[in-house]
Amino acid sequence: MTIKGRVSRLRERLANWPEVSGPKALSGNLAGWYRLRTGDYRLRFRVQGETIIVDKIGHRREFYED
Repeated sequence: MTIKGRVSRLRERLANWPEVSGPKALSGNLAGWYRLRTGDYRLRFRVQGETIIVDKIGHRREFYED
């Protein structure tokens, strides 16, 4: 499966929030955000009411450099 397809599947999984498997709460400056992973790629998101905001998708090598 391509990276684009794998990331699309992550976004589809988020549609079932909060019954999503695998999210990890982030800490420090990123407290309040979560991440989902697929292989070496990560998707960062937060939940605001019933809205899920995805703000970053990328390879783990650069993902945490904010």
